[in-house]
Amino acid sequence: MSEHRPTRRSVLKAAGGLSAAMALGAGSVLASASAASAANDGFGLHIMEAGEADPRMWYYRFSTPEIGWNPAVNVLLPDDYHTSGRTYPVLYLFHGGGTDQDFITFDRLHIRDWTAGKPIIVVMPDGGHAGWYCNPVTSNVGPRNWESFHINQLLPWIDANFRTFAEYDGRAVSGFSMGGFGALKYAAKYYGHFASVSAHSGPASLRGPVAGIPGAVVHWANVSSAALDLAGGTVYGVPWDQNRVSMDNPCERLDSYRNKRIFLVAGTSPEPINWFDTMNEVGVLQTQREFRGLLDRAGIPFEWHEVPGGHFVRPDLFQNDLDGIIDRLRKA
Repeated sequence: MSEHRPTRRSVLKAAGGLSAAMALGAGSVLASASAASAANDGFGLHIMEAGEADPRMWYYRFSTPEIGWNPAVNVLLPDDYHTSGRTYPVLYLFHGGGTDQDFITFDRLHIRDWTAGKPIIVVMPDGGHAGWYCNPVTSNVGPRNWESFHINQLLPWIDANFRTFAEYDGRAVSGFSMGGFGALKYAAKYYGHFASVSAHSGPASLRGPVAGIPGAVVHWANVSSAALDLAGGTVYGVPWDQNRVSMDNPCERLDSYRNKRIFLVAGTSPEPINWFDTMNEVGVLQTQREFRGLLDRAGIPFEWHEVPGGHFVRPDLFQNDLDGIIDRLRKA
């Protein structure tokens, strides 16, 4: 077991507590930007707003037939992007669930500082309040096809508009909580897209029991998406679309993790008086242990960290992960 203690635990609880005022404050400069942009439309994406004044953090909001509102993305560029002429690897970084989580989440958590001097582009898109990085079975609010938006539209759009290595060894995917699940899912389902995958407090099994409840993560995906994203629709359907669950379940896609770098983080001591913190991280820990056991028996190497605390972003482990990602991917 690797035990790595968090450093700024008290200030970085990304699962909740970030106010709307903070969100607006973080995005106020970008929100005033016009649609004039150095980037171009394409792959079903039409740029509605663009912010490219900041030397590192560029912002775009799109209209797309895959999403019934206009989702956005932050693209964090390396310090020397505008002067080096180099091509860079890319990290796709996904936020967690909740009404206060969106494409600005990691900017609020100071990702510019974490990545200073690092030769990598970081792409941070919207994923919905409870989109689960899926195309839902049912929706009562129009299209919410997050998987199609990310994989079929955003990924090729990034490669077309930035100096990236548009190849397996040029891309990594990572995320926190719901975003960690999305990273594990995409890395397996789209094997040739990502050479490194990381789940920071992200559930790693859809069917495995949590607190004695079989398939608890599927139930939670359905309940949360119905409440927060789909107005009663569900990600996996009722009854479940069993084939869809199997296609998305990391524990049923083991061979798709071969020859990838795998990095897993789970907390071991959530706050006992915080129901949300306890249920989330207990579930994460149980599902990651199930996944790790299956990987181990299949002879697939991975790096794992069980650390004190509950369901929050750990900057020290993120930076540890980022160094490993850069080592694994093609060099700028």
